[in-house]
Amino acid sequence: MHTAAPTPSATSLDLQANARRHLWLHFSRMGGYDEQHEIPIITRGEGCYLWDDKGKKYLDGLAGLFCVNVGHCRPELAEAAAKQMEELDFSIIWSYAHPRAIELATKIASLAPGDLNRVFFTSGGAESVESALKLARNYWRMHGRGQKAKVIAREVAYHGTTLGALSATGLTDLRAQFEPLAPGGCHVPNTNMYRYPDDRDPLLLADAIEDRIIFEGPETVAAVILEPVQNAGGCFVPPDGYFQRVREICDRHDVLLISDEVICAWGRLGHFFGAERFGYQPDIITSAKGLTSANIPMGAMICSDKLAEPFMEGTESFAHGFTFAGHPVASAVALANIELFERDGLLEHVQAKEPEFRGMLDSLRDIPIVGDVRGAGFFQAIELVKDQETKETFEGPQAEGLLRGYLSGELYRRGLICRADDRGDPVIQFSPPLIADTEEFEFMHDVLRSVLTEASERMDMF
Repeated sequence: MHTAAPTPSATSLDLQANARRHLWLHFSRMGGYDEQHEIPIITRGEGCYLWDDKGKKYLDGLAGLFCVNVGHCRPELAEAAAKQMEELDFSIIWSYAHPRAIELATKIASLAPGDLNRVFFTSGGAESVESALKLARNYWRMHGRGQKAKVIAREVAYHGTTLGALSATGLTDLRAQFEPLAPGGCHVPNTNMYRYPDDRDPLLLADAIEDRIIFEGPETVAAVILEPVQNAGGCFVPPDGYFQRVREICDRHDVLLISDEVICAWGRLGHFFGAERFGYQPDIITSAKGLTSANIPMGAMICSDKLAEPFMEGTESFAHGFTFAGHPVASAVALANIELFERDGLLEHVQAKEPEFRGMLDSLRDIPIVGDVRGAGFFQAIELVKDQETKETFEGPQAEGLLRGYLSGELYRRGLICRADDRGDPVIQFSPPLIADTEEFEFMHDVLRSVLTEASERMDMF
């Protein structure tokens, strides 16, 4: 018996009209929405799942945007926020402190690797990167070496869209609208091993950083900024020994190493920090997203005692800050979030379930359009190709038709939220909440196998 689809409520229709009229979506082609192409409106979340304004259920295979690590709508986090708002709703951390910020800074310092004992709070990832870049410049200036102002980053890497962070971001399309940028951003090849020649030493990719430092002049380079697993381009994992070589290079030339872990920290790779996964010691870690499991905006720049020391003496000050950094409610939520990690064994869960998650994605390699599967922890990607043997990629209108014309909409229609992206070669990225298990992996497999098989059969149409 055919059952008619439920009629959208007046409230739902009002939301749609008002969204199109008043809400400016980020990174979105607003001209693509109309009466026939509605803006997706998400109204409820629980665990690994979301529901839209029409009551349809979706698996959140992206954890919001790599950030809802403990799952949606955890009551423990809501309770922590409510309790804190009844005690102290807001207090700045400019010349004042409050208990939750002190407790959270102490907790983060206890978890961070090595001597990263000083925590500078921010409101999000770009602010954390911006803070790290300003600290790197200022640190050298405090030591009479103010000409050390450049930063080495990788091609296609995303480090944020504030003007300073954007100078490190290696995505031409994101930079072009806002040039000229803050000076000093320099770029080297990333670790896309799928397209790296088999007969070349992978550690030449690390040596390229040294070559660029020497080319620019070590006396002008403040820092190297790298993600443990590079997000843009599709979860580029470093080859063995890469970060150890980079650390040696940085030490040799008096250059700071910033580990940008806005995505990779807080369990995404099965550790509190991605640097632990790959066994290297940075001078600075930037983080955000999973720090509060995105229940409230918060970020943190975590730096070594050495970097903080010049600002801890006499009348010196790091002249930088944000109104909402270290917010009491955000700090309380972050503390409760970390408590859930420890109570529920989420790091151990990711480590135990990574082979199953990755194995599910690897099982799709028989589909002609699947070129590569790569990633670490609960942060994985599939690269899409026209030909598995030659690795020929989709470009221009073909990539547009494949990703935006078919895959994004079809995956969503079938109840799976993930990310079809062409910043670099076309990929689909997966980053489920860290509580995801066999049931979620099986659902992802069934949707992906069906949709990717259909995409393979329709390749000539793109």
